[in-house]
Amino acid sequence: MTTTETSAITGAGTSASTGTDTGAGASKNTGTDTGTATGAGTADAPVAEPVVTDHDRGIHGYHHQKAEHLKRLRRIEGQIRGLQRMVDEDVYCIDILTQVSASTKALQSFALQLLEEHLRHCVADAALKGGGEVDAKVEEATKAIARLLRT
Repeated sequence: MTTTETSAITGAGTSASTGTDTGAGASKNTGTDTGTATGAGTADAPVAEPVVTDHDRGIHGYHHQKAEHLKRLRRIEGQIRGLQRMVDEDVYCIDILTQVSASTKALQSFALQLLEEHLRHCVADAALKGGGEVDAKVEEATKAIARLLRT
């Protein structure tokens, strides 16, 4: 049994295919494709969709832990008020310095967590987008680290 099939598909281009079926599972196909595929979303030339990141939506890396961060900052704020009260009450200077050290450590710990979230979120989003934006974000993070190390 021999079947000859010819089909033409039009649109962005024209394609013709001729096939012969021998009935024994063998098939012979010759095809030519003429024309040029144009337009978005064609199989020949896929158009990449722009990457939309959380940063584009105005969502920062700390957004998902915002409540925890605010709770932590309020605790640190309480430590600072405690320092004011200690000075007002003429507490021994070494005790005040101990509280200063604890407050400083708490702020440094918060800063480190915020930096980690920045790297995981903002820098990672820039890397997804590609181009020079990732370099700018890495440089920005490096400068922030340098500022943290100076304190």
